[in-house]
Amino acid sequence: LDGAMGTMIQQHKLGEADYRGARFAEHGKDLKGNNDLLVLTRPDVIAGIHRDYLDAGADIIETCTFNATEVSQAEYGLAALAYEINVAGARLVRELCDEYTARNPAKPRFCAGVLGPTSRTLSISPDVNDPGFRNITFDALVADYRKAARGLIEGGADLLLI
Repeated sequence: LDGAMGTMIQQHKLGEADYRGARFAEHGKDLKGNNDLLVLTRPDVIAGIHRDYLDAGADIIETCTFNATEVSQAEYGLAALAYEINVAGARLVRELCDEYTARNPAKPRFCAGVLGPTSRTLSISPDVNDPGFRNITFDALVADYRKAARGLIEGGADLLLI
């Protein structure tokens, strides 16, 4: 299994412009820190990190999609891109895994589609004055994860990490 993604991205010292790329140059919210977006705006950086792990001998490479759900991307005003980010993240890993497997068929590489937590929870109320309040429903969370998982599968993930 590969290793950390966030700290590897930090080593590149990316700025706001890297996260925006041309496509999001005029977006109304700050995007720096939205590491998942880099699969669209700086796929070269993410591919380089994946290659480092493959070169080090990793058999399973995780997608850069830890926060690629509509709930999480909504904080950046990019909820509508969650599916696209998942597809792109998985395709990037899939292509690299296929490339490395073709070089050495005796050592297959696998794409692990990553689904991380959201900023919403069903287990505890975000309002101390209303312990029964939840800021998302179970059905909404299921639908969000289902959509993200479909994107990862469409992009070529061999397995899902939750």
